[in-house]
Amino acid sequence: MTAPTSGLSSDLAALVDAYRTHSNIALLKQGVQALARSAMPDAVIVAAEPYRDEPDIVAPLYEVVVEAQPDNARALVMLANAYWLMGMGPDVVGALASRAIAADPANRGAWHLWALAESDPRQRVSRWQQVVTRFPGDDLALANVADNAAGVAGNEQDYDMLDLAVTTYESLLERAEQPAQRNALETALRSLKGWKF
Repeated sequence: MTAPTSGLSSDLAALVDAYRTHSNIALLKQGVQALARSAMPDAVIVAAEPYRDEPDIVAPLYEVVVEAQPDNARALVMLANAYWLMGMGPDVVGALASRAIAADPANRGAWHLWALAESDPRQRVSRWQQVVTRFPGDDLALANVADNAAGVAGNEQDYDMLDLAVTTYESLLERAEQPAQRNALETALRSLKGWKF
């Protein structure tokens, strides 16, 4: 049960190469999971790293890791992210993100996926606000508050959400250091300040 990482990586690479030829996702999953179950979870995580942007490869690997380590917050986040990219839906992703938060409340990725997985736009704004409260320096979360509030404002003609979007973009502008980022924020603010419902 302890396939060395180098052997695991080369065996995984062979399975991935074969998948890229045959495109049979079921065959890939079967082979990848059999390989992952023959190794220690930490070795699987290392072997999965080169494929982190390929959810169809990462998901079956992290399914095995999560099976073996159900409280591994990082593995839960990696699996949730892979599922999100595969279009598995907000319920599945949200459940994994919530498990990751319970296992490690400081895991920012878990909080991001938890907020992202909320399907109601107004509730999504609220979730992103909770992420910002927990991680005050998180500009990505702050941008998501602004973007989602602007979306709700436009769709529901809601001036309170418009004010929230403007205030949040202004906070981002105060923190922005790159000229391109400042220009984009200034453009967004000019547009939002001109909205009339």
